[in-house]
Amino acid sequence: AALPEKEAIVLSDCDSAWYSTMLVSSGKEEVPGAEMVTLSGTFLAKVFEGEYKEMCEWFKATKSLVARLKEENNVKCEDVEKMKMLFYYTTCPKCAKKYGKNYVVVFAKLSDK
Repeated sequence: AALPEKEAIVLSDCDSAWYSTMLVSSGKEEVPGAEMVTLSGTFLAKVFEGEYKEMCEWFKATKSLVARLKEENNVKCEDVEKMKMLFYYTTCPKCAKKYGKNYVVVFAKLSDK
């Protein structure tokens, strides 16, 4: 489903510890100069609270959660080790400091279906 033009979500695809790809939603079919991608599949979402430097721990915790749920037959996941994770930061670092909380949503891709 497309988002309304005035609303946006930015997801971070952290390809490595030093590199990430930012995915910005668009209500348009094409944006000049941008590579357009469509996200689809089945995702599990998990909310964490803390500083950005804790992202590695959130990654590990999400992977452990999915592995446990898969073992209990509560979720189907093709490959926990190669599972793609996208991060949604609800605030920028300055806002998190001002408000005293920093919530981050991790979206773990369970399958292409």
